Amino acid sequence: MIQRRLASRPRRARLLLPVLAILLGIGVASAQTRFAYSSGQPLEPAYEGWIPNPDGSYTLVFGYMNTNWLQEFDIPIGPNNHFEPGNADQGQPTHFYPRRNAFLFTIQVPKDYGTKELIWTLTANGQTRMAHASLKSDYEIDKQVISTEVGGDNGSLADALRTNEPPELKVEGDKKRTVKVGQPLTLVAITGDPDNLPARRDGKPQPGFKKPQITEAPAAAPAPAPRQAAAPAAPNSAAVVYRPPVAVTASSGPGLRLSWIVYRGKATDVAFKPDQMKTWMDTRAYGNSPWSPPYIIPEPPPDGKYEVQATFQEPGTYVLRAVASDGSLFTYDNVTVNVTR
Repeated sequence: MIQRRLASRPRRARLLLPVLAILLGIGVASAQTRFAYSSGQPLEPAYEGWIPNPDGSYTLVFGYMNTNWLQEFDIPIGPNNHFEPGNADQGQPTHFYPRRNAFLFTIQVPKDYGTKELIWTLTANGQTRMAHASLKSDYEIDKQVISTEVGGDNGSLADALRTNEPPELKVEGDKKRTVKVGQPLTLVAITGDPDNLPARRDGKPQPGFKKPQITEAPAAAPAPAPRQAAAPAAPNSAAVVYRPPVAVTASSGPGLRLSWIVYRGKATDVAFKPDQMKTWMDTRAYGNSPWSPPYIIPEPPPDGKYEVQATFQEPGTYVLRAVASDGSLFTYDNVTVNVTR
């Protein structure tokens, strides 16, 4: 009898082990579950940090994270989209695209700003979120930080990115335009990369590059071996369709590019021709985004001149923003369009 009781204990334990394993597995799975939402989730304002200026003033940098993959928001300046203290309108967007839109606008504050704080409040889907901007030392950022946060130059940490110059950008014509519903509006933007950093992977020159002037003969040095471009993957290969992430931040390839976005106004009422690549971090395959595999940064026009047409379906006042990027830093220019019947 004693032997039967002793023998039955290990058997019971063996029966319990699979049950415990299943329960533990459920717990681990639930702890690691991450959900992606199409709509219904909050809109998070983001204070990216501050940059010191040569004159002693400071530039505060902002962006946002729309935690929805599909839902976009139009939130006019007012109770649901405002800064405080001071002027509620600090040049922030009123149209919000999906997902992460980093380093989207700036506010300059004086050198005696001290310990003051600027608060950006957004309310969407009934949920209010705030971003608190201050000059705390932990919030200081530089060009390399900006590049790293957006996965610039394919996530490179090269020291050269610390001195990277942002693209030059100029939108031709008046900053304020008037057009009728359904009438195409031609927009011409000229951009260039003055230091050719980060350089395109294919080695092709980018417009606007200003070669440094050499004042004295450089010391003789052996020529470096030419960098070999990576062989393109087969068009239908699994490597093209899906590239496993290697970093927390999505990566974006190097190279000059320009896109127009709707900064203020209802984006669904504006059509661009040709279609514009996304400026928000869409990481889904074939997402027409520099962050989506397998995306190849298009070659810029030789003269850096981009021409698009915008057509509006409804009257109103819109702010269109040209976004130029070298893959690490951004430059913006706006056009305000009054659309009439």
